[in-house]
Amino acid sequence: MKTIAISTEYIKLDQFLKLADCVSTGGMAKALLQDNAVKVNGAPEERRGRKLYSGDTVEVEGCGVFQVAKP
Repeated sequence: MKTIAISTEYIKLDQFLKLADCVSTGGMAKALLQDNAVKVNGAPEERRGRKLYSGDTVEVEGCGVFQVAKP
């Protein structure tokens, strides 16, 4: 599991996917989410605007498992 540090209270899921280098554009993030390839805290997630907080885990098919953390 890789840890991704955020400097704000939360980060939106589509921004997180770009920060984690799983996608390079918002359009790619949208397509990934529509394909049910992303799980947040073990549950499938389709909302690009889902707010992620420190302690949340994100699993992305073909990219890995990440933990959101404060620096």
